Amino acid sequence: MPSAVILQQGTIRCFPAALCDERGNLVNAEVSAVVYDGKRLIMASDKPIPGENRSAVFALPMTPEGPDDTQLEYFTTPLIKQAIKYEDFALTADGRHVLATTGFDRIDDASHELNAYNHLLIWPLGEPEKVQAVDPDPRDGVEGSLELRNKLDAAIGFPYYKIEGLAAIPGERGDGLLLFGLREQGRAHDDFTYVSRLVGAHYEISPTGNLVFIDEIREFYAFDPGHHEGVRFECGLSSLEYDPYHARLYLLTSFETEQDGEDRIGGYLWVMSLDDLRAGRLPELVTAADGSPLEFEHKAEGLAVLDHERMFVAYDNDRHLGLGSIDERDERHACEAPFTLLRMSHP
Repeated sequence: MPSAVILQQGTIRCFPAALCDERGNLVNAEVSAVVYDGKRLIMASDKPIPGENRSAVFALPMTPEGPDDTQLEYFTTPLIKQAIKYEDFALTADGRHVLATTGFDRIDDASHELNAYNHLLIWPLGEPEKVQAVDPDPRDGVEGSLELRNKLDAAIGFPYYKIEGLAAIPGERGDGLLLFGLREQGRAHDDFTYVSRLVGAHYEISPTGNLVFIDEIREFYAFDPGHHEGVRFECGLSSLEYDPYHARLYLLTSFETEQDGEDRIGGYLWVMSLDDLRAGRLPELVTAADGSPLEFEHKAEGLAVLDHERMFVAYDNDRHLGLGSIDERDERHACEAPFTLLRMSHP
């Protein structure tokens, strides 16, 4: 069984302490996406981070001592600032571009008011100022990935859904296969079921550096985390990550529920080979060193492969401030995002 040991835990300060929005409310760090570009962690909060020189997307160096939030840099290109509710990042299969998706969990059919929630973005590694929207509305001047929205609607088959995973893997055609991970699907935002379902399509990178889909978006995979006896709570998919060192896919699932009147949050990590993915086999649950299921005590939402054996997990605890074993402090500050650094081992 694949297992993991915790190398380091801590918090990252994502913006100045006591930062408030225009209504005077304390801004809360809700990191839901992370990717490693070879030097830096690129992270995103699924809530806006206010300020002209800030955005919900930022980068910080990953040093031998851990992430260094004293050198944090915000990505402030207008298109990056405009998108709302970032949920996952990925590198293209060749590792040369960064992809970022929002949740696609709301749209206003009568106006363009909610287009900011419907963005798939791409930029060359290290050059976020060259960002482009993927699959935009064919009408000029309409912001967002609205053509992609229509394709997702057709492939998913539910009026409501929420994208929380994104991964590009080697495919049979073009430059790779882009997978979107669904966490929720149903009739409406208050009438849905949690799922772990992947839809996707093959793509090519165009001469202008944009991503172009070359076949139809369709379902590629689905599984029920509850099939495993070690999973104690109902989960939905919260992140996808391709591991190019071992040609495998990691799936992160998380839960937010109530038990005996108490809020419970946490998550689990799964892994599968690309062959198993194509064959539709179940993923393996990652365990702790003692063989018990590795159950995160926080809501695991972001996942990044750092090298042959290390992985970075970022947590989006929403309004939960407790730190548990992450830090001896009882509570994090609202500006802080908890993280865990893991070392993976595969028999």
